[in-house]
Amino acid sequence: MIILEKRQLGKSDVSISEIGLGCMSLPSNLEEAEKIIQTALEHGVTYYDTADLYDQGENEKMLGSLLKSHRQEVIIATKVGNRPNENGDGWHWDASKEWIQKAIHDSLKRLQTDYIDVYQLHGGTMEDNVDEVIDTMESLKKDGLIREYGISSIRPNVINRFLNKSSAVSVMMQYSLLDRRPEEWLSLLEQNDSTLLSRGSLAKGLLTEDEGLIRAKKTGDYLSYSNKELLDTLVKLKALDIPLNSIALHYVLQNGAAIVGASSKEQLMETIEAYKSKVSIEILEKAAEITKKDKYTEHRI
Repeated sequence: MIILEKRQLGKSDVSISEIGLGCMSLPSNLEEAEKIIQTALEHGVTYYDTADLYDQGENEKMLGSLLKSHRQEVIIATKVGNRPNENGDGWHWDASKEWIQKAIHDSLKRLQTDYIDVYQLHGGTMEDNVDEVIDTMESLKKDGLIREYGISSIRPNVINRFLNKSSAVSVMMQYSLLDRRPEEWLSLLEQNDSTLLSRGSLAKGLLTEDEGLIRAKKTGDYLSYSNKELLDTLVKLKALDIPLNSIALHYVLQNGAAIVGASSKEQLMETIEAYKSKVSIEILEKAAEITKKDKYTEHRI
């Protein structure tokens, strides 16, 4: 049995497995989703991340149903800020106190729980009343509806303002060997006692051993990589003679926890096996040198 190491979120008393399950890619079929959740539980995954946005709340409902009997063993995280349009066609951004206070109760009901371990602002803009957002989060925490809160964003100015004004324990960001933007902000997270939760660590499957090059040929350009640069980079990484998904996973684990998606039990086991394969610091340093760029992509303001 593979034993997953734990990561503490900021200075909180919340500890999570350093491999967490991002639930957005769970199949809508309950039986298939249950196989994935059961596999995750069996292998020591304690962190499960969803959002009220995913599948119009159905993802939360399914996760709540599957984790109900394991509630004391797991850490459940969800997100708020995307409000359904009244006509049922799409969503719009709403970070108001009124919406957050309503949305938390809707999420609690769907998740079949009395509290959420980590409640995350699902994005954020510079137009948000950040003081109101933070006051609302603190109020939910005081009322026992959430244990801690964080933000899921890749916008540096939004993250900076939120962290400097709050006691957020986590920041979820897209982070991989092919997208190393978060490394520019690691000192900011450290200064504010906030833990990096990495998503997209396998770069949409580009950083997988068997499928990476195949996907790259079909992908075209990726972020600031031209297709030729992407293919050349993947060839150099594969030449390190260590499974590519192991390198990719252990690279991001140097700086935070990795929240991985899985649409099948087999896919999750590939990630678990990649975690099991230890990778030396020397290999990780070589991988970092291969993927070093002056610019990965434009920051989104």
